[in-house]
Amino acid sequence: MIESRSFAPGFLVAMAAPPGAPNPLVQLVPFALVAVIIYFVILRPMKRQQKKVQEFLETLKVGDRVVTSGGLYGTITRLEEKTLQLQIADKVRVDVARSAVVGYQGQDPVSPEAGARS
Repeated sequence: MIESRSFAPGFLVAMAAPPGAPNPLVQLVPFALVAVIIYFVILRPMKRQQKKVQEFLETLKVGDRVVTSGGLYGTITRLEEKTLQLQIADKVRVDVARSAVVGYQGQDPVSPEAGARS
């Protein structure tokens, strides 16, 4: 005769957490602390920098003397939504992406990463 085996209550007791083990939620505290540290050390400053760059690009106006990430120095002669026109020499004008502008001439770049590339 074939007996059907069922799990004995002793098996379930063996699968339970040992007595005196910390609460599983307490074990998540280090991960939560790491997430908070990453937010305040990396994500928050990065968002602040992106906001600063976005405000800079929105406030550009005709006549501003700027420098691009490629190293072109010029004066803005026309603005569009995603591009702008720079006069880089007498009768020489080029269209560049608005996002390529990294700062005003003679000042530190608004985006340090972009300034380091040029």
